[in-house]
Amino acid sequence: MVVSLRRRSLSRLVFLACCAVFARLVLYPAFVPATTRSSNDYQIEEQNFIERATRADKSLNVQKYRFLQSRLGRDERDDMMSDVVRNGINDYWERFQMPYMVSRESSSMDAQHVLNSIDQLLSLNGWVAALCPTLTRPFGQNRREDNYDDLVKDGQLYYIAIVIHSADHFLVDQLAVIVQLAKRLGPNNIFVSMLDYESTDSTETLTDLCEGVLILLGVPFRIRRVPAMTEDPAAAYYPLEEAHMRNLALEPLRELQSKRDIDFHRVIWLKGFTCPTDILETIRVSYANEAAMVCGMDWAEHNGFFIFSDRWRTRDIEGDQFRQSKSSSKSDAVPPRDANGAARYAQHLPFQAFCCEAGTHVVDPAQSYYKGIQYRAGTGYQNLSRAESLPVRDADAPCLDSSQAYFCRDLWVRTARDAVAAMDLEHDVAGEGKMRAKRAVAYEPQEGIIEVAASDPLMLVAREEPAKPAKADDDVDRRQAGGVAPDPDANAGSDYDAMPEEDTDEIAPLPVDDDDRMSIPNSVFTPARILVNPRCPTTYAGVSHTQLARDLFGDGDEEETRVGKYVLDDWEGAPESFICQEQRTTGGRKAPKTQRRMGFSIHEELQRLVV
Repeated sequence: MVVSLRRRSLSRLVFLACCAVFARLVLYPAFVPATTRSSNDYQIEEQNFIERATRADKSLNVQKYRFLQSRLGRDERDDMMSDVVRNGINDYWERFQMPYMVSRESSSMDAQHVLNSIDQLLSLNGWVAALCPTLTRPFGQNRREDNYDDLVKDGQLYYIAIVIHSADHFLVDQLAVIVQLAKRLGPNNIFVSMLDYESTDSTETLTDLCEGVLILLGVPFRIRRVPAMTEDPAAAYYPLEEAHMRNLALEPLRELQSKRDIDFHRVIWLKGFTCPTDILETIRVSYANEAAMVCGMDWAEHNGFFIFSDRWRTRDIEGDQFRQSKSSSKSDAVPPRDANGAARYAQHLPFQAFCCEAGTHVVDPAQSYYKGIQYRAGTGYQNLSRAESLPVRDADAPCLDSSQAYFCRDLWVRTARDAVAAMDLEHDVAGEGKMRAKRAVAYEPQEGIIEVAASDPLMLVAREEPAKPAKADDDVDRRQAGGVAPDPDANAGSDYDAMPEEDTDEIAPLPVDDDDRMSIPNSVFTPARILVNPRCPTTYAGVSHTQLARDLFGDGDEEETRVGKYVLDDWEGAPESFICQEQRTTGGRKAPKTQRRMGFSIHEELQRLVV
């Protein structure tokens, strides 16, 4: 009898133990010990039944969810220095770490020791984020008492994305910026996605450093190395590679939403070197204007002065290229060519743009990525490794420009499409026979221009005012006046990598449309809120940031009351045409580009989507 009771008790204990193991493995898979985890376990895991039912917290807690810190694509093969590195790590742990890890009370001392080591490590690379507060900025932007607490209220989450391609010269500085952002925003409020695209320098080693620092700080991340799309440089089409890299860097963003129901409030694309206070201020500008995208300005050092760089992806609100102006240029030679943008730039105030990406920029995923917009590229390019001659392209052929330019145009069309859908919904609810929407919703009627049929809000019934004529580029005007305009700084900064220009390049005029098709002008559709923040300069490590700050902002004595002016009261519609800077052939990043003027009709794009 006693034996049977013992057996029954033993069987119950075994049953309970099996239930506990099952619950731990099935209901709480995130807690599986690291030693038993496979490579697939580091993929972001879906919420289990218990988490869905109890509405578990959506914080990015790396102690609770191990999969929030992952490294993919690392070369795990041993090399000639592997034993030396392992021996050094073990020696440091046994002699300097183990003596302090004797009790819970010593953990804070050890954590502070780690943080001090990280600060000392990052300070060895010359210009670092710690020195940014010493630079002059307008409107008291660098006030030390400003902790940017308003950016983390209500649990705002921020996604930091970095794409690296053989750019080890500023990766450590970018890591320093991430550390500063983690201190201001909180390590559990940010996620870092770092993509190494087939780098051939020391980037892979430096990403090991980034991994160690982020683990010690408790910052969630995914560091991933991927091979190039093609091994043949002649067959590489850079806009397609660019779109491929950016979409890969955004994969955790979409996975965290679909699998964990975690939404990020802003995506921060780090490029070059940008001071963390400038990034935080740009986030504020994004919130204040409810902007879809706010960009900094990329400045490259050239012959002792700074010029605006990265013009391949930037267009003002009239669709023109930004000038390659100096940082110390007068108001009549500043990068934006439209009058309103130039006036606001001169006052260090954010101004509207048709497209931007120069340097570090902030994107609202709720208006873009979460609505299905992805980076893409044209498909009509010519593969030089297979063709003997270039094909002849029609004047109205699609523009083969950068993936960011495609993204901007998709953003304009999507914003208008959402407004039209909201207008249709309002019409269905009200049951009215004719809709009259305000400009903030979809369009504002103008006398003799537009009358919209209730059955199709995209159908134009009458139009009398001609479209706005295309504006010729200043350089083209000078070429036609006589000779080729010199461009001494055409190959400086990121332009050297992305857009070498030939002296024979000309911007073709907008093709004459003989078709009698009627189209609603872009000005009546809801505008995409794209801004450029001139108070957020981006440059490269090792240059004279102090001189750049003085050129742009002087002594920084402007009154702080002007800070409120960074909110735009009026938003213009998209231009009817823009300068298309396109890459027609393969050949990698340095392939030649040409320019032409292209028409842009939101109405036609919407009709194409309907069809």
